[in-house]
Parts: sequence; structure tokens; C-alpha cells
Amino acid sequence: MEQERPATHSSSSADGVPLPIVKLNRWVLVLGVLIGIVTQQPAATTILFVLLLPAVVLGQRWSPIAALGRWLFATKLPGAERQDRRLMRFNNTIALALLGAAQIAFVAGLPMVGWALALMVAGAASVALAGFCVGCFLYYQFKLHRRQILG
Repeated sequence: MEQERPATHSSSSADGVPLPIVKLNRWVLVLGVLIGIVTQQPAATTILFVLLLPAVVLGQRWSPIAALGRWLFATKLPGAERQDRRLMRFNNTIALALLGAAQIAFVAGLPMVGWALALMVAGAASVALAGFCVGCFLYYQFKLHRRQILG
């Protein structure tokens, strides 16, 4: 009987997202939020929201960040280690939800709440760049306990 591999583990599956694109996605999130905070421009988080939206709704093939990564890393992608597409979409969905909530907070006149939500995205992406993917951990826990969670 084959056991399910932890979601934090990368694979060589041809249908996965190449790790250089995964890392680019994380860097875009971190730098986008930091630019927004330094310039005090919530529009930076709006741009991140817009960049993630097609990837979450339509899939990674429609992601502007992935398109940039395919162009930047064209020579590295064929042999690159890959991450499960479902995991990438799960992580992007969490980031999109937090950035969407940040947009609502900014519009509602609650900038501190907006920046806190955006910082959660940047923090998770930073930790993932350092080697521990919080979203991957949550995804794996969800997969392990989905029957208990969903009833």
C-alpha cells in the first residue's frame, strides 16, 4: 500500500510547478508587501492580489508570475525539481484570501489591519523561502484530517 507523500516534499512530476517559479512567486509576495509598507501604498497589495487571482481561479498556466518565471528561467525549468500544482494553488489561495481581506481593511479605513494581513502573507512567504512552508504544512494537515474537518 502506497503512502501519501508529505505536501512539503517536492517531486519530479512533470505536471508540477518548477521550484524556480515557486520561489519567484514567494519573492514577489515578500517584496510586494515590503514595497507597500515602505511606501505606505496599499496599492502594492492590490497589485499582488491581481497577480494571484488568475493563478487561483484559472490555474497556474494563467499566472503572470509563472509566465515571468517561464521566461526568466527557461533554461533551468526542464530539469528543475517540482512542487505539486495543488499545493501551489492552495498556498496562493491562502495568500489571495489574506490579501483580499487586506483590501477590505484598507477600504474600511483600517490600515493597521490591512498591513497586518499583508504581513502575514509576506511572513509566510519569507519562512517558506527559508525552508519551512507554512501553507504546505496546513495543506498536509488538511489532507490527513479532511474527513474529520469536512464531516
